[in-house]
Amino acid sequence: MEAMPQTGQTRGQRRLKLVNFEIQENHISHETQGLSDKYLVVRRGKPFKVTLLFYGRMWNPNTECLALQVLLGEMSAKMLVHFSDKFFDRHSWSARIYPGNIGHRVVTVHVCAPVLSSVAHYQLLVHISGAHEQSSYVAGMFVLLCNPWLKDDPVYMPLDAQRQEYVKNDYGMIYMGTDINFSQQPWSFSQYEPGVLEACLQLLQVSPQHLSNSHKDYVRRADPAYLSRIICAMVNSNDDMGVLEGRWKGSYKNGVNPTEWSGSADILLRWMAAKGNPVRYGQCWVFASVLCTVMRVLGIPSRVVTVFNAAHDGDGNLITEEFYSSTGQRLGISKDSIWNFHVWAECWMRRSDIGDGFDGWQVVDPTPQEMSAGIYRCGPCPVVAIQRRSLSIPYDTAFIYASVDSDIVRTILRSGKVVGKKVDTKWVGRLILTKSIGSDVPEDLTESYKRQKKEQLSKMGDSGFAERCMSSFDNNGPVYSCRSVRPRPPKQDGSSLDVTLTIDEEPTIGKSINLTVTVTNPTNSARLLREHLSAQIKKFNSSPEKSFWTSHQDVCIQPFEDLIRHHSIPPSKYEAFLAGDDIVKVAVVIKDLKTKERVLAIQDLNLSSPKINIQVEGGDRIQVKEECIAIVSFTNQLNKPLGSAVLTVEGYGLLQGKHEARLTVLQPDEKIEKKITIIASTLGTKMLSASFSHSSSSSVLSRCFHKVTVT
Repeated sequence: MEAMPQTGQTRGQRRLKLVNFEIQENHISHETQGLSDKYLVVRRGKPFKVTLLFYGRMWNPNTECLALQVLLGEMSAKMLVHFSDKFFDRHSWSARIYPGNIGHRVVTVHVCAPVLSSVAHYQLLVHISGAHEQSSYVAGMFVLLCNPWLKDDPVYMPLDAQRQEYVKNDYGMIYMGTDINFSQQPWSFSQYEPGVLEACLQLLQVSPQHLSNSHKDYVRRADPAYLSRIICAMVNSNDDMGVLEGRWKGSYKNGVNPTEWSGSADILLRWMAAKGNPVRYGQCWVFASVLCTVMRVLGIPSRVVTVFNAAHDGDGNLITEEFYSSTGQRLGISKDSIWNFHVWAECWMRRSDIGDGFDGWQVVDPTPQEMSAGIYRCGPCPVVAIQRRSLSIPYDTAFIYASVDSDIVRTILRSGKVVGKKVDTKWVGRLILTKSIGSDVPEDLTESYKRQKKEQLSKMGDSGFAERCMSSFDNNGPVYSCRSVRPRPPKQDGSSLDVTLTIDEEPTIGKSINLTVTVTNPTNSARLLREHLSAQIKKFNSSPEKSFWTSHQDVCIQPFEDLIRHHSIPPSKYEAFLAGDDIVKVAVVIKDLKTKERVLAIQDLNLSSPKINIQVEGGDRIQVKEECIAIVSFTNQLNKPLGSAVLTVEGYGLLQGKHEARLTVLQPDEKIEKKITIIASTLGTKMLSASFSHSSSSSVLSRCFHKVTVT
């Protein structure tokens, strides 16, 4: 860019004509390709190259001093430019000219920022001074990021495969549902979309910490723990001009239903356009995915993690309480809650603020649940601190520990009195997943959070948790179904009956839900039992509603017998109540009619939706700025016609607006189809999203996200 004089020289007096930031070469060297075409983006602790072009009279190194100066708010660092081929001092700003880097009216300077520089937008000045003349020029702006490629940087990651996945990869996988039958949704982190870098930097500029004391904020931005804590609060809008407003119930008409988002760029750019007003709406996976985008842009390795059966410890006692009626209906009277799944982010860093032993992955949770130091944020919390149960380690370790490893006390009430109680040590955090490196297959992180407790349980005679993931493939990629394989645990509640409740096969919308109750009588006496079964609809993050199906029956069990009871819930019982991504909670209470003993067993399940098919002609890798055809279709696999059928297709960065196909009635086995033309103007991973709805349901019946790679 043209060098602008900082002082009042006329054009005839000016000596520095142009400053070339060598953006293409520097971006390749610093692994920042695609983050910006507007600014030089470099990483701290690594030299970058700047070329100075002079007018007729060249800088004379024998009689004049050449210096560079970087400005950040009230902070400034001035570097005399030296001739040298030695290694840079990575602990202070330095500038040097290598031998052979001076030409006719051209000089190339290599600049290196300290490894603990603040992440920010800097201004660069050039100063030329001699015995009789001094001149200063504004060279331009550049962006400085963390450097996970550099060993001295607190975010250093040793393996290139890790850096490619957790810094440069622009898409991930979100796992949802229940631990016995989870689904996956691709997410576009979109860090290479135009404007995303600027949005991430703007988040730092409008944080309460920066607005109240910009100098202190700039100084502290060298620390990735501080950065993650600031961004964690800024992704939600509860305390500040943050990105997203959360909503978990009610109407989404004045915003976007959280299930419709498929990438971070749309959200961040809407926030920038709104100038401080939040984007509506987000839920946990949206908050976590946007945070993951921002952290990857800033150079801090990060990934999105799903915890199945995540506890919310409302009173801080590290125990989660649930209450049930004597007929198995869950009662919403506890301050605590269990989310079928909760999504947060992990960020990789050294924790110099808390000493040795707690480096590595840190939980950072931007979903506004509880305050941390008076602000809605959570973390960074070392994963190893959770595993070791080091609950005093900052930040928010006790709360996060309870989310993944607290005990559940399930109490049965009848007329306000306790008639049964059971402690479950393994329900919470039963499965913890993230996307694998270089693959869309999930990686099981459960042991990294819970290894010590599982080893203790193993010594008690329980072989622990084993999860079998079976994968199949359709036209939209792999589909995972999980079936839990658990030996019968030792009874911890002193009961003389053992009761288990299992789901017989993958539940699917439009088909019956098949259940099996197994009751074991370990005594030498026959017993008369009463079986109460209850099924309730619930959101993934809330208490269930009133039961939509119940069953009550008396049965007799013989001495030492395993009594197996099969039950089926037909579609007609749940279709009027089930909406979209709802969860079904099933509970069984077995009562001994003689002793009045009651034993509870529960199971949560999500019903798989009929599939939407998306096919891109020529494959899922397309060329930038070239038109391609995509065909989206849905076949009615239910045994009834669906009125007012609507198939909707969207694709940020691929399509303008929504595209729809409509049918007055979609008969069983009939197909509805939409053919669209897609074109991408930028490189990276894009998402096509499709949804199907009909008049018999107030919510979307099926939703699909399809990844498209633009090269």
